[in-house]
Amino acid sequence: MYDYKEPWKIRIAAVLNELLREAGTAETTNTIDASRITAELPPRPEMGDLGFPMFGYAKLLRKGPPQIAALVCEKLAAAGGSGVFGAEGPYVNVRLDRGEVVPAILADIFNDFDNRDRSTGKNNGKSAPGQTLAGRRIMVEFSSPNTNKPLHLGHLRNDVLGESISRIHAACGAEVRKVCIINDRGIHICKSMLAYKEHGEGKTPESEGIKSDHFVGDWYVKFFQMSKEDPRAEERAREMLRQWEAGDAGTVELWKKMNGWTVRGMKETYERTGVSFDQYYFESQTYLLGKDEILKGLEKGVFYREADGSIQIDLETEKLGKKVLLRQDGTSIYITQDIGTAIYRHKDWPFDRLVYVVGSEQQYHFKVLFTILDKLGYRWAKDLYHLSYGMVNLPEGKMKSREGTVVDADDLIDSLREMALEEIRSKDREEAVGDAQGTAEKIALGALHYYLLQVSPSKDMLFDPKESLSFNGNTGPYLQYMGARISSLLRKAQDQSRQDQFQSEGKTAAYSLLSGDPEWELVKLLGAYRDAVSAAASGMDPSLLAAYLYDISRAFSRFYHDCPILNAESPDLAAARLALCRAMLLILRDALELVCIPFLEVM
Repeated sequence: MYDYKEPWKIRIAAVLNELLREAGTAETTNTIDASRITAELPPRPEMGDLGFPMFGYAKLLRKGPPQIAALVCEKLAAAGGSGVFGAEGPYVNVRLDRGEVVPAILADIFNDFDNRDRSTGKNNGKSAPGQTLAGRRIMVEFSSPNTNKPLHLGHLRNDVLGESISRIHAACGAEVRKVCIINDRGIHICKSMLAYKEHGEGKTPESEGIKSDHFVGDWYVKFFQMSKEDPRAEERAREMLRQWEAGDAGTVELWKKMNGWTVRGMKETYERTGVSFDQYYFESQTYLLGKDEILKGLEKGVFYREADGSIQIDLETEKLGKKVLLRQDGTSIYITQDIGTAIYRHKDWPFDRLVYVVGSEQQYHFKVLFTILDKLGYRWAKDLYHLSYGMVNLPEGKMKSREGTVVDADDLIDSLREMALEEIRSKDREEAVGDAQGTAEKIALGALHYYLLQVSPSKDMLFDPKESLSFNGNTGPYLQYMGARISSLLRKAQDQSRQDQFQSEGKTAAYSLLSGDPEWELVKLLGAYRDAVSAAASGMDPSLLAAYLYDISRAFSRFYHDCPILNAESPDLAAARLALCRAMLLILRDALELVCIPFLEVM
């Protein structure tokens, strides 16, 4: 995509290198590359369109940033060339040529999307714009549910983070592989099994009319009710785990049945929320993978055997303490499994990066995991990344699954859908939207996903269902409404045979008519789309793209309010503004897809 900042980055880099040469330090000659020049948007439009801070060059030039800014402007003026610029404190502020930049940005947007493969969304061109991760193989692990309960609100944040990050990386050209490890073994699984075995009486999800993963989750809650009345319940659950590990036929059969119910229900929720995986792993298949690696590491001296017989690693130097890797009875722990699974995954699908989307409470775990893999000699250990995210709670407080106070994902979406449906009905929009239930579902998902993504992943957050569904302000429904409004406008224009006039007749030069401030601010933001996607990818932070979506929507709203479109003062201007609407819709729709928000043509 056309980068309107690039020509000025090149000019300013050339001037800075000239100043370095004049300073007489030969080894610093031509050390400033244009790609490293920072361009910012000034806080006030009257200051210009771009601001270039000079702070980073003070040490090299042994001058204050304001002095450097003034010298750069002097050099730019002496060199000639077009453009309006000036120094303001430590910044070189630049005004762009609207007549030149607007047509270039819009033509590039249309060219980009016209070259897309409609089935994949990827650009067919040899030099696809914004493909900063082309050729990279990135694996993303997320969700990681347990088979003793359905997905809940916490999973929803994990899922949408993982799905969005995967889509964003793919948009930057990476080959992405989405994986999910399902924790289907252990004492917590046996607790649901025990409660069902002792009190289930042959009931099934079908016989009770309950979604299958919810059915299993109810038995997990039932176990904790049992344990309050029967102190031996915990021991019976542990005995069931021992039977499972010994391969007892009846226990394994019950385990397969209940896990099957849970996984089936989870996959229904994944499909409902637009989440998908390229491969599922199961803990029951991977939990022994790391044991041999630990024994090999013991032989190499990476690990040591403690007096009690356990195998440990000393990470005091790394300020991570000591860590047990195999218990004294030879059994593995969770990190042992993760070591083996990471090695297996790299052999199975050699990645350039593996991203673990896991809550912030596991930060220590992943520091230890990455350090151990590095000490074992796996060079790709440096390519492992923990995308840590904060907790998500409701206004009522913290969720507790064992007490049955968790907000199930399906129940939450159902509630949001009903609230959205009530909004549609209150505005008498049922007939206009057609499928009111389907539209309400998409509004619910838009509200949920945007609310969960608009906060930086590292921060804890409070999810407010009513606030998320607002059609005004920084919400998913507001963005969806913006898409519906533009779609309606373009349908109306099509009826008047004015849409895409310049596209069909090749009159892109008329885009230069879009010279007003509201038009200019919108065009600049649209031209920054690839930068926004790239920043979200490099920062592993979809909230950056969510913020960008809100910015372009507000800019479009100002343009829509201040600039007549169908009733513009001339047919040429009307068609040019319609072209701007179409460009906005293309980018809005594309960006919504990257943050997992369903697009709606009618609301």
